[in-house]
Amino acid sequence: MPYFRIGGVDLYSEVAGEGDPVLLLHGGFCSLEFMRAQSDALVPDYRVFAFERPGHGRSADIAGEYTYARGVADTLAYLDAAGLESAHVVGFSDGAIIGLLLALDQPARVRSLVAISANLDPSAFTAEAGAGPVLDALPEPPEPEPDVERMHYERLSPDGPGHADVVLAKLMRLWTSEPRIDPADLARIAAPVLVMSADRDTIRPDHSLLIAASIPGAQLCIVPGTTHLLVAERPDLVSALIRDFLRQAAAGQPRERRRSQTK
Repeated sequence: MPYFRIGGVDLYSEVAGEGDPVLLLHGGFCSLEFMRAQSDALVPDYRVFAFERPGHGRSADIAGEYTYARGVADTLAYLDAAGLESAHVVGFSDGAIIGLLLALDQPARVRSLVAISANLDPSAFTAEAGAGPVLDALPEPPEPEPDVERMHYERLSPDGPGHADVVLAKLMRLWTSEPRIDPADLARIAAPVLVMSADRDTIRPDHSLLIAASIPGAQLCIVPGTTHLLVAERPDLVSALIRDFLRQAAAGQPRERRRSQTK
């Protein structure tokens, strides 16, 4: 079945390939189509699992607000429904935030993590995206611009094309109030981690550096000549970086480096 009943909502799911499990977590106002290139690049060597959260893609919306806690709960429920004790996690934007929270609070479920364009709090956005200590509103969404994704939404959503503005309004409230992750807490993450972002991201480069520096042994990659849409702008490069990191994680290389650093 392409749908799993999770949290009282039927969430669309795709599973393809064979090998170690990799879970893809899409960004806000994205469908799985946004990470299609990464999925296609991983399928030859991995069993790729992916689902669309409520209000995204082919999954119907929920009545209440979005929270990252709900995103984590839905992800755990999806792992259980798919029969996965653990998986390599590749998350983009909102999906990367969910991945960080999973690695923090459910370490046994995360074999490794690629966190693409994540942020720890709303102050991480650049001035162009409305950054500041207090964000009353964002002139532009921190997630991918809703043009191509709006077309995907209008084509795929069971709620109908007119519901897109409802979803975007709820996402804007989420992005201006959450997450609230203390960088010091990231020291508890034990899984191998690759932090990736764009040199022209809506997430400030120093914030991506903060995330990577706060996680023991984490790697940092800033993809040149790209924006927050880096997974779509440089799909081959981003996919190659993910595949290389997953090979390292499977071989235990990040952990070996971490042990050598503590001697």
